Amino acid sequence: MNRTQLAHVLRAAADISGDGRILVIGSQAILASYSAEELPDSITLSVEADITFFDDIDDAKSDKVDGAIGEGSKFHETFGYYGQGVSISTATLPAGWEDRLVSFSPADSKPAEGVCLDPVDLVVAKLVAGREKDLSFAADLVASGHVEVTDLRERAELLRVVGAVRRRVFGHVEHLARRRN
Repeated sequence: MNRTQLAHVLRAAADISGDGRILVIGSQAILASYSAEELPDSITLSVEADITFFDDIDDAKSDKVDGAIGEGSKFHETFGYYGQGVSISTATLPAGWEDRLVSFSPADSKPAEGVCLDPVDLVVAKLVAGREKDLSFAADLVASGHVEVTDLRERAELLRVVGAVRRRVFGHVEHLARRRN
């Protein structure tokens, strides 16, 4: 996915939901901080943008978006990418993440006002999820220098998770540190 495609997803999601303030919480949130050309190819391979809304307690807006432009939709078939409507609770994020959001509101995304996770918060959330694709995503961003291990350590300290999850996340961070050196 690239920035133009993300803007298209946001514009469509705003039209469908009637809510222009959209949070991108999946891997493509990185596009608010870096263009696809600045990133390793592996980072922008995803054809989905995980999006949600701040004012969507029952996930009705996310469900509506998912049905209209989600995986397997006419939108997906037509354009080759899609918007996955998800719950805001999908990602486990470090405390204070809301204060570090990165704006993504290019002219071609109007009427949407996209906000995306900060790259470090995004990678920490990926380390919490711990799926192979998430760990590869994290490793590629660290290896390319787009995210620093020292920042990951600091941000992981802000997680509000049980001890076992915290230890697993810090284990992933240390693995990334060894790979980087």
